[in-house]
Amino acid sequence: MSGVSSFRNIGSVISRHFRKALAATAAFSSVLVSGQALAQSYDIGRIPMPGGSTLGPNEVVQFAIVVGVTGAALLSVSWIIRSRNRVNRENSALRARVADLSHAVTRSETLLNLKDQRIVVWAGAEPAKRGTPQHNTQTEVLGQLPVASGVPQDPAAFLSFGRWLRTDSVVALERAILSLREYGRSFDFLVETNNGTMLEVQGQTTGAYAITRFINVDGVQARAAQLQVQNNELSDTLTMLHALLNRLDQTVWTRDVEGRLNWANNAYVQAVGANDLDQVLQEGRELLGEQARQKIERERVLSADPSAANLSHQPVMLQAAQQGTSIATFRDRLATVIAGDRHMLDVAEVSCSAGSAGFAANMSDLEQVRAELQRTLRSHAETLDQLSTAVAIFDPEMKLQFFNQAFAKLWSLDIAYLESHPSNAMLFDGLRSDGKLPEQPEWRRWKESMLSAYRAVDPQEHWWHLPDSRTLRVVANPHPQGGVTWFFENMTEKFDLESRYNTLMKVQGETLDHLAEGVAVFGADGRIRLSNPAFAELWSIPPTIAVEGTHISVIRKQCKELADDRYWDEFVSAVTGIADKREGTQGQAELSTGTILSYAVVPLPKGQMMLTFVDVSDTVHVERALKDKNEALELADQIKNDFVQHVSYELRSPLTNIIGFTELLQTPGFGELNNRQREYVEHISTSSLTLLTIVNDILDLATVDAGIMELDVSDVPVRDAITAASERVADRLREHNIALQINIEDAVTSFRGDANRVHQVLFNLLSNAANYAPEGSVVGLDARLDGDHILFSVHDNGPGMPKEVLDTVFKRFQSHSNGGRRRGAGLGLSLVKSFVELHGGTVDIRTAPSSGTTVLVRFPLDARLYRAAAE
Repeated sequence: MSGVSSFRNIGSVISRHFRKALAATAAFSSVLVSGQALAQSYDIGRIPMPGGSTLGPNEVVQFAIVVGVTGAALLSVSWIIRSRNRVNRENSALRARVADLSHAVTRSETLLNLKDQRIVVWAGAEPAKRGTPQHNTQTEVLGQLPVASGVPQDPAAFLSFGRWLRTDSVVALERAILSLREYGRSFDFLVETNNGTMLEVQGQTTGAYAITRFINVDGVQARAAQLQVQNNELSDTLTMLHALLNRLDQTVWTRDVEGRLNWANNAYVQAVGANDLDQVLQEGRELLGEQARQKIERERVLSADPSAANLSHQPVMLQAAQQGTSIATFRDRLATVIAGDRHMLDVAEVSCSAGSAGFAANMSDLEQVRAELQRTLRSHAETLDQLSTAVAIFDPEMKLQFFNQAFAKLWSLDIAYLESHPSNAMLFDGLRSDGKLPEQPEWRRWKESMLSAYRAVDPQEHWWHLPDSRTLRVVANPHPQGGVTWFFENMTEKFDLESRYNTLMKVQGETLDHLAEGVAVFGADGRIRLSNPAFAELWSIPPTIAVEGTHISVIRKQCKELADDRYWDEFVSAVTGIADKREGTQGQAELSTGTILSYAVVPLPKGQMMLTFVDVSDTVHVERALKDKNEALELADQIKNDFVQHVSYELRSPLTNIIGFTELLQTPGFGELNNRQREYVEHISTSSLTLLTIVNDILDLATVDAGIMELDVSDVPVRDAITAASERVADRLREHNIALQINIEDAVTSFRGDANRVHQVLFNLLSNAANYAPEGSVVGLDARLDGDHILFSVHDNGPGMPKEVLDTVFKRFQSHSNGGRRRGAGLGLSLVKSFVELHGGTVDIRTAPSSGTTVLVRFPLDARLYRAAAE
């Protein structure tokens, strides 16, 4: 390499001097041209020369230039000759140097191409200092390794380390080479080829080169290398196992051959309350008590050699080593105290001649979880028993493990049979033989398809239509751990309800569509949910608008011209408003067309609102006409009452005079009357008294109507009141041969009331009974206590009252002969009802055709609260 560089230097020197000579020649040429031009520009005359010749300026300049150029050329040639001689001498020296270097290179290549090593050289710029990355440009592979090592001979294949080295060796080598080339960090370690050959790899930097040498090791070195690799692997494995065990929640420990702790995981450190492993090892903190450790040693000795029961209690590892025992084991549950609480540990420990290793799992939490799981399972079982859906759980072996009461009830199966854990296939066969499963053309295939749920991942759903018309939805849900849970949901009632619901909806739709009443239901968003044609017809809404989804604001705009805004303002507020209490409203709306609609706003569930409209135009017109007629009738009745009262007042005085003069004529002092005169006078007296009674009754009713009648409340003896009333009708009873049967309980003595009004009530009742009782019959009058009332009942055996008479019997001036002997003014029972109600009592009539009539009158025992009463 040095010789080549010298030749290059000599050539560059010669070319440089040659270029200088050419430059000088060019300079002389330019001077010559410049001299000629100068001579032509200055006329300095010609110079005489010997021989009579003359030289002009041009000739002088040209001569000078030629002389100068010639001299320069001679000087250059002389210098070039000297330089060439010097270069020849240097070339001779360089050739000798190149020969020496070639010999050295040959010797080096011979050494490098030995069959026990291979070198990789990476060339590049030398870093300024260690730690600065290098930028490599060339790679050269030298030397060979034995073919038996499994190393490829091709350089490119050799540099692909992943093809012939083990994975762990490749990772370590590539990291080391990267660090060497970028940061110049040396390394020396062993790698293993794919066929198990060990190679020593050394890496270092020399100047600008990074060199890695692969050396084949054999013999003792190879064995030592393998042991080193195995040691590294074991060390890594142990480190990995320690890291894994440190992640466990269970305690793990190891002991040396003398039984002393030499390692424990983090769970052990925490269990014994230490800060770190060093503290545990230094203080010898034990997880188990002394008795527990002695038990472990005894059990391990017995498990390794039963004949060692009488051996001394020296550490079991020493015993195992002395007796040649390979492995001694222990497994049991032991109690200990952790963090002040008693815990039960599942302890397992094995020992050999190298020491022992132990493992302890805290079973307290597991027992709690197991107990909680049992409680949860019982709770789930109780919950499933309350379900109406039949549930059956089968294990991976298709055995029945759980069923609820609904399952046994659904299939009518015996509890004892189900508790015998029958298989799923047996259960299907039994149900089929009992005719409870749907008939299948291919039973085996159907059963296999059902049992395929045990091999499925996703739930399967089936529909079974049973022979008894029931429909079941069957779901087979496979368990991740194996087994299947079957759900049998009886859908018969649901389908029946759905059918009924659909039928009901159709009937409802048809009913609404054919109703004369307009109906519209709006949702909480103010949009129509349903409506019938009558709604659109009543409000003259186009069918394209009165459809589901139309907002009430659109309906309102459509109906704006038909009715006052206040109606639809109320409807919109009820449908879309937000109120604490939703209440319905009713009313009438009169449209511009003259139609009168009766509307109702009815709240529905889920924020819905129903509007109903009925065309009541005809009804309202009739109602108005009836109202006008009723007012006219009331006015006429009032005029009649006023007229009757007026006439009664006006008739009372003349009647009193007539009665008085009649009684005066009957006295002997005014002279004797013949029989005819006496008969006429008696008729006049009787008619006058009858008329006076009618007038008095009319005046009493007028007093009641005016609300000014007052009761004169006092003690009313019952017997006296009945006697007074019976004496007044005695003549009429004798006239028609009617007997009066009176029955008074002993407990009935008196009550508080108006005696005159009570006499008048009893007289009217007895008079009415005498009028309708047949000839020779009996009229009964009973008095008894009825709670805090006294009950008077008057019974006759007359023809009774038909229903149309009974409905108007208490109305005034409603007189019906109905088989009676004479027709009265129709005021008797009206007075009875008014007087009894003034006392706070009630009147009831029990009658039927051909069975007579019984009038029941109840007076309170004390009528003080009704002293001032008005109808």
